[in-house]
Amino acid sequence: MVEKNSKEMAKIAVAALEEKKAKDIKILDISGVSVLADYFIIASGSNRNQVQAMADEAQEKLYKAGYEAKQVEGYQTANWILMDYQDIIVHIFDEENRLFYDLERIWRDGSLVEKADLEA
Repeated sequence: MVEKNSKEMAKIAVAALEEKKAKDIKILDISGVSVLADYFIIASGSNRNQVQAMADEAQEKLYKAGYEAKQVEGYQTANWILMDYQDIIVHIFDEENRLFYDLERIWRDGSLVEKADLEA
């Protein structure tokens, strides 16, 4: 069962990514298949600056809502930025690395969630 605050966090993160024109945002509910988190949010950007801007925006919006990242990895290279908020994990890729790592395939046992489902 997904907690309400993880839904709220996911909603904030997705909105922040959309604000920075993230491509192909996917929300995976992994609560039934892993204890890592309730949601994986996966998005991609076209270049290093956009990927970093997406991470900055998500981090700022989540922080203002009272959520602090437990850990952020990969910010300098910006090939794959992983932002761990315990209940949600935000993965921001450049396009090449997103295809290479293909998290959607690896975590296919999770269920794809539509943005509208986070509102419920």
